[in-house]
Amino acid sequence: MKFSIGFRIVGRCIAVTVLAISGPQSLRDAADPAGILVGAAVRPYLFSEAAYSATLAHEYNMVEPENAMKWPALRPTASGFDFRDGDAVVRFAQAHGMKVRGHCLVWHQYNPDWLTQGHFMPAQLSHLLQEHIATVMKRYSGQVFAWDVVNEALDENGKFKDSLWYNQPGIGLAGKDAAYVEQAFRWAHEADPHALLFYNEAEGEGLNRKSDAVYAMVKDFKRRSVPIDGVGLQLHISRLDVDTAAIAGNIARLTALGVQVHITELDVSLPVDASGAGSSEDLRRQAEVYRGIVRACRQSSGCTAIQTWGFTDKYSWIGSHSHGTRGAALPFDRAYKPKPAYDAMFEELVGHYR
Repeated sequence: MKFSIGFRIVGRCIAVTVLAISGPQSLRDAADPAGILVGAAVRPYLFSEAAYSATLAHEYNMVEPENAMKWPALRPTASGFDFRDGDAVVRFAQAHGMKVRGHCLVWHQYNPDWLTQGHFMPAQLSHLLQEHIATVMKRYSGQVFAWDVVNEALDENGKFKDSLWYNQPGIGLAGKDAAYVEQAFRWAHEADPHALLFYNEAEGEGLNRKSDAVYAMVKDFKRRSVPIDGVGLQLHISRLDVDTAAIAGNIARLTALGVQVHITELDVSLPVDASGAGSSEDLRRQAEVYRGIVRACRQSSGCTAIQTWGFTDKYSWIGSHSHGTRGAALPFDRAYKPKPAYDAMFEELVGHYR
């Protein structure tokens, strides 16, 4: 709770008045009345760091594991499943009144060697994928409210990528475009009929060939009653001249199909100095990008979640991915101090329902 302190002179004494100011004190406080989930991708091994866990629990009402529910974590060997890291994420969320998004069941990258180098035939891969989806989703039924069922199936031109699941050798549906995606969604719905099922994609947030292809696929799925509930827009942003109007337009056309949209992996990277800091001007412009993204989401009632990929610059994939040339991409700095991006998100969420 925030406080207002006032002073007045009474005779020779100074009277101090302390008034409690009610209102939201965190992102989750601001998001709840707006009917939106605000989340962050997390690494469960960091829960033991006090500042990490305290900031996460105070600020967010949703979490998603960065890697703890992907194939290598859940099934590192062919002999069985390992749910320890996934369970840790769920326990943390339950202890702090948070929802859990699951990520991800089908992806062409980040698969264990035993799977990618196993020389499996399509029928075997089909069995393995169905088994994986069923086992994982039943494990977390009632605990994970939404899943990224298929992640990044399309290339920049909106064509289906060559992949283990699609055509190398695929699950028996090679060359049939969205058929393997459809099959994954049907299996997921069978495994947990109550979970929300999302298709998650990168670089398709605005209006381009990839987002057109996602739109066409979702429209076709809805027409044929394929069980899809939403689209995840990743929004890994590396430029500060973002066309937020195009993003808002894409969100609007997707939600008009009757699906939800989640912003799933938002970060806005900046050029950084040797200490990992961005310039004050870039931080100001970054804040306006965050503000614009939140506003684009809030313009549509069907956009129901905004999630950043991590929340503190201390632990972000951007630094290692860019070899230290970029970073400072998240709402909190390396010392867990809120940045202008945080303030912009908070103000936009609060302003929506004032």
